[in-house]
Amino acid sequence: MRYFEVDFKIRPLSQDACDLLAALAGEVGFETFEETEEGLKGYVQQAFFDQEALDQTLRSFPIEETHIIYNVTEAEDKDWNEQWEQEGFEPIVIAGGKMVIHDGRHLPQESSILIEIDAHLAFGTGTHETTRMVCATLMEMPLKGKRLLDAGCGTGILGIAALKLGAESVTAYDIDEWSTNNTRHNAVINQVDEHISILCGDATLLDAIDGRFEVIVANINRNILLQDMARFRQVMSSGSILILSGFYTEDIPLLETKGHQLGLSLVSQKEDNHWACVVMRT
Repeated sequence: MRYFEVDFKIRPLSQDACDLLAALAGEVGFETFEETEEGLKGYVQQAFFDQEALDQTLRSFPIEETHIIYNVTEAEDKDWNEQWEQEGFEPIVIAGGKMVIHDGRHLPQESSILIEIDAHLAFGTGTHETTRMVCATLMEMPLKGKRLLDAGCGTGILGIAALKLGAESVTAYDIDEWSTNNTRHNAVINQVDEHISILCGDATLLDAIDGRFEVIVANINRNILLQDMARFRQVMSSGSILILSGFYTEDIPLLETKGHQLGLSLVSQKEDNHWACVVMRT
């Protein structure tokens, strides 16, 4: 996946300004940051970079007398999970060990559901709070025989988890071709490839999809969720479930309001280290 590297210079420099900038930039699509001597470097997928929204955020920066300038360059086209691929990760235990995500090298103890993830140029190994919360939420759902949509599938972990929990079929999509290829690879590893359809593109793909989904999962950033929720609603039937994550707890009211406008009601929510996961129903 292709990224922009945005070098932010903050005057005067302070930890509070850095932390606040990272939080605000995260709301307009930035995924990760690293501190520098003059401020922050932020990384955002090129397809999600909204310069107008970023400029508006900086113009209304809440810390008075703080000046922020930035420079945008194309980030090196590299494997963003290179260290993970070299070192792997310890098994990730979900729901008290009922589900375990592993890398195929660090073998877990026995579990009722094992998911092996081999991430190449895609995000979603289960280490992030949002992925863990969505997996835990799926475990609480009656998925047997259900048709599920995995929006922004990344490594495919959520769709694979759903199939192992009894879903009949999964349709997954991502705007990034590397991610869709990685989802296919992981589906084969987990022996569920016959039950998953994988598409490359954005939510406009849903306009051409026949039928309805009983469950939709979308672990994306807040702005993309707000943009795509209307399309999700179009492919939901009566009683369908929408599971959303990828945003902060303070964003829940925005998403709840959008859902209400679309005829969805908030039925539950989870929080982990300031990240949120919500469940809505038609």
